[in-house]
Amino acid sequence: MKLYRFITGPDDSAFCHRVTAALNDGWELAGSPALTFNAQTGVVTCGQAVTKTIEGRDYDPGKKLTEQ
Repeated sequence: MKLYRFITGPDDSAFCHRVTAALNDGWELAGSPALTFNAQTGVVTCGQAVTKTIEGRDYDPGKKLTEQ
């Protein structure tokens, strides 16, 4: 089974730490990161898709992806 997550957040070290934690938990990068700029707030928001393959389990939409 393959799981998919899209991690988002402001372009700061906390976002990088969240992606790093996911990678160290077995998730893999899926494509390039995405960036968007909100001109009203001056905030750059990042997004990074990650996937994880888990064998022998059934997908449960009631569970958080980080718990599967």
